[in-house]
Amino acid sequence: MPSRALQLLALADFPLIEPGDDLAALVADALRANALTLESGDVLVLAQKIVSKAEGRYVRLADVQPGVEAIALAESCDKDPRQMELVLRESKAVVRSRPGVVIVEHRLGVVHANAGIDRSNIPCDDDDPQVLLLPENPDQSAANLRAALCEHTGVEVNIIINDSAGRAWRNGTVGFALGSAGFEVVENRIGDRDMFGRILEITEIAVADELAAAASYLMGQADEATPIVLVRGANLRPSSAGSRALLRDRAKDMFR
Repeated sequence: MPSRALQLLALADFPLIEPGDDLAALVADALRANALTLESGDVLVLAQKIVSKAEGRYVRLADVQPGVEAIALAESCDKDPRQMELVLRESKAVVRSRPGVVIVEHRLGVVHANAGIDRSNIPCDDDDPQVLLLPENPDQSAANLRAALCEHTGVEVNIIINDSAGRAWRNGTVGFALGSAGFEVVENRIGDRDMFGRILEITEIAVADELAAAASYLMGQADEATPIVLVRGANLRPSSAGSRALLRDRAKDMFR
């Protein structure tokens, strides 16, 4: 059954993350500092960037040698060829491109601008710029964090690693679940009846993305510095399958 009410709480004063940091320990500390105790069924939504930072997914552009394809893509899109080289390395295919925008199918299966690579909200030295890649395996990162948090708190919570992206048919960015652990990310309502008794034929609810978008609103996109949101009240179905069910098969994707 859908939830009747949700509570979302952004954790205040979360520290800046460095490569190698113990995210689970820092989250547990932040929960205590915010006078919060985890409960069974809770969801913790973490911004992708803090996971990538903890996993050391930084790349110095000075260390990147762009190839011919990256140079051509950079010229057509008015981009840094070194960053385009990283985009190509992280991607299965370029879906669309125009000046200022490169949309790719990431090797994780997510269709994303610039393969999720950017310089926002990371330490920046204009003389030695660096970028941050997506986590190597977001579902595994989420599962590891879930297990570690259980050791710290004694509670098994659900985890979402949240990123943001634009959409082909709407303006603005929204949060989406890049990785998850603990729950069923897509709720299949096919065969259920609507309020007038009609049988639902195609309805599937992207539960993880809906929660990610709500949390993303609290996280913000600029200098808010609130990369973790506690969601309470979601009525979720347990699952160990991760986030793969959210990815639409290319043959069924009308925009590719």
